[in-house]
Amino acid sequence: MIVVGDLVTDVLVEQNGPIQVGSDTDAAIRVAGGGQAANTAAWLAHARQPVTLVAAVGDDAAGRERVAELESVGVRCAVHVHPGAVTGSVVVLTGPAERTMITDRGASLLLDPDHVTAVVSAAPAGSHLHLSGYPLLHAGSRPAGLAALTAAAGRGITVSVDAASAAPLRAAGAQAFLDWVRDADLLLCNQDEADVLAGPGSAEEQAARLTAHVRNAVVKQGAAGAVWRVRDGEVFSGAASRVPVKDPTGAGDAFAAGLLAAWCSGAGPEAALAAGAALGAAAVARIGARP
Repeated sequence: MIVVGDLVTDVLVEQNGPIQVGSDTDAAIRVAGGGQAANTAAWLAHARQPVTLVAAVGDDAAGRERVAELESVGVRCAVHVHPGAVTGSVVVLTGPAERTMITDRGASLLLDPDHVTAVVSAAPAGSHLHLSGYPLLHAGSRPAGLAALTAAAGRGITVSVDAASAAPLRAAGAQAFLDWVRDADLLLCNQDEADVLAGPGSAEEQAARLTAHVRNAVVKQGAAGAVWRVRDGEVFSGAASRVPVKDPTGAGDAFAAGLLAAWCSGAGPEAALAAGAALGAAAVARIGARP
C-alpha cells in the first residue's frame, strides 16, 4: 500500500483543565511524530500491512528523526528531503473529548508531483493508494496530491482519500474537493467533514450524497460508529468499540488503517468497519497519534 501526504512533528499538549488565557496552564507536553498520512502508515505497519509513505521533510534534525521513527516500525519511507526547508510541526491541544491543532505545514507544502508520480507509477500490480486530503487542501502541495490520483488512475490501482479536516475543506470549497477526488474508490470523512462536503443530515443521508461523487463513502461518527454507503445503494453500519478515551489524536488515522488493511485484503464493508473500529479504539486508549 502507498500512503501519500504529510509527515510532521507533533507537540502534544495535554492541559490540566481549561486553558487560562493570558496566564499559566499546567500541562504534560510530549514531542513525537505526527501527520495524518504518516500516522496512517504507522498504524498500517502495526496491522502487518506492507506500506510505503510518500512525503516531504526539511533537511533538519526533526526530518531525520521523523523518518527514522517510521522506518523503525516497518514503514518504507519514500520521503523527499528539501534543503533549506523546515519539517512541518503541529501543536496539538488535547483532552479526552476533543483536540485542536495549530499547524505549520513546513516542507509538507513542498511535496513534489514528480516524486509522487514516480513512486506511484512504480507500484506493483494490485497496490492501493491512500491519499491524505491535506495535500489537496493547500495550494503548494495540491499539484502533488492531484499527481498521485492521476498516477494511480494510469496504473489502474484502487484509491482511497481521507477528507482530512473541516476548516481547510471549507476554505478550499466542497465542490472543488469533490471534483478533485471524483470516482475515487473510497472517501473517508468524519461528521464535521461530511457536514462540509454533503450538507446537513444523518450520516446515511450524507454518505448517500457523497456516492454521487465517489464509489464508496464512509462517514465516521465517533462513539456512534460509522456508516458505509456503496454507490449502488447498499448501506452498512459499524459500531464503535467502547473504551476509556485518553486522547482522540490520530484516532481517525488508525481507523483508516484498520479499515484499509481489511478491505484491501478482501474483507467486506462490515468486517472492514469492525477492523477500523478496533484500531481506532486502540488509538484513543493511549496518548499520542501512533501505535
